[in-house]
Amino acid sequence: MEEQLHELRTLVARAENRRTETGIPRVAMVRGKVPEHDLTAVYDPMVNLILQGAKTMTVGERTLHYDPATYFVMSVDLPAAGNVMATPSGEPYMAVSLTLDPALIANLLADLARTPRGPTLEMAFSIAAVTPELLDAWLRMLRLMDRPADIPALAPAYEREILYRVLQGPLGWMLRDIATPDTTLARINIAIQWIREHFAEALRVETLADMAAMSPSAFHRHFKAATALSPIQFQKRIRLLQARTRLVSGGDSATATAFDVGYESATQFSREYARFFGLPPARDLVRVREEMGGVRRAS
Repeated sequence: MEEQLHELRTLVARAENRRTETGIPRVAMVRGKVPEHDLTAVYDPMVNLILQGAKTMTVGERTLHYDPATYFVMSVDLPAAGNVMATPSGEPYMAVSLTLDPALIANLLADLARTPRGPTLEMAFSIAAVTPELLDAWLRMLRLMDRPADIPALAPAYEREILYRVLQGPLGWMLRDIATPDTTLARINIAIQWIREHFAEALRVETLADMAAMSPSAFHRHFKAATALSPIQFQKRIRLLQARTRLVSGGDSATATAFDVGYESATQFSREYARFFGLPPARDLVRVREEMGGVRRAS
């Protein structure tokens, strides 16, 4: 596998210190020290492959660590905090990701033999050991960066193979469940999408449970098992991340932003903001802008 990783690193070496598009649909790459504010975000469902260095991903109270021997699957939208590390010898962090499209997964599943559904109480993000077959599919996908004319014809086939290799692995149930109606994870995802779209509104667990066709107690239990957060905690993380994005973009004051994202108390907003990001809004804004300036200078 080392030869495959070496060629993949060579291809990804052209990436920047942030999410860098490859020209291939749903495929992105990154190299180097990613700013903290880019790593603390709402992550889309994805398969993420580390090529060099290491990364930690924290959702709620759960923290996972992965390196070039592993890949990461996140099957629903999740507010998470990441941290990337160079190798002990100082070589930069490198990774490549594929954003998941449930419709494509469902289409692939239609051509495969029926497989058992996943666990009924399991988190919607985890890591697994990478295989030579999965690396080979990624390698052929990234080689298309140098043959853009081939992308429309070949990228769908390589994406299908990457999904197939993940489906055959220990985390395949995550992909199956988000692409299969009426699974527990698919129903939890309905509630997640509602929270993302209506984060500033009052949240009633009973209403979300109805959307997911579960009792309130079962919904709360399954939601926390999947996301490592209660529904209320999930909404708070979304609100805080939305607030930070608005403050960084140079919009309203912290007080106005607090009310816009659904808080009824500016004091409570500042307290929870500092608890989550480590600094109150004004000081955090200075830190983020310094990081952004440093990235521009490095580029």
